[in-house]
Amino acid sequence: MTKTCLIISGGDFSMPPEDALGSDIIIACDSGYKHAEKMGVKPHVIVGDFDSAEKPETGDIPIKTFPSRKDDTDTMLAVKHALDEGASYICIACALGGRMDHTFANIQAGAYIANAGAHARITDDNTVIDIFKDEKLVIPRRDGWSFSVFSLADESKGVSISGAKYEIENADVVNTFPWGQSNVWAADQAKISVNDGMLVVIQSKLKPGEHI
Repeated sequence: MTKTCLIISGGDFSMPPEDALGSDIIIACDSGYKHAEKMGVKPHVIVGDFDSAEKPETGDIPIKTFPSRKDDTDTMLAVKHALDEGASYICIACALGGRMDHTFANIQAGAYIANAGAHARITDDNTVIDIFKDEKLVIPRRDGWSFSVFSLADESKGVSISGAKYEIENADVVNTFPWGQSNVWAADQAKISVNDGMLVVIQSKLKPGEHI
């Protein structure tokens, strides 16, 4: 049985998918506890160094406090906690739209999740990022959106894409060439799979008048 987790980071606010709000585990990172309040959800635990927000007075919500000088980002602290709790599907919200280095760090956290055998999803209003290893992803058609497929491994083998404008079967994809940039649906759903490797699939909302 899939055990789900919602991690609420402290970046720009955006509502996560509705099904993520009912996750088995909800973790707020640092100032992410303020975002959790806006979402109307109660975290099971709050983690962080609280360098961007005062440590909250939460009553019955456990708080794990860490020093600001540490190897892990606050989001990575939450990721490790989620994996320790047995989560196999982790959605990270409020982790995009800010500084590029924060975004890249969160994608690396997603790679950490995938390397541990779980599925990572990072979302905001304009972007959905899935990171996974040796599995298949099915994404329903979204008119006005595009999707791109990249390898996070040095080489991802046996990559297939169907139900799309640009399709491939059993291809090898490397992380040194942006081969999978910009695709769109040709059917009600697109299927993306990899036999050996790690992929990042990025769905992006198109700007008005933008076409692929």
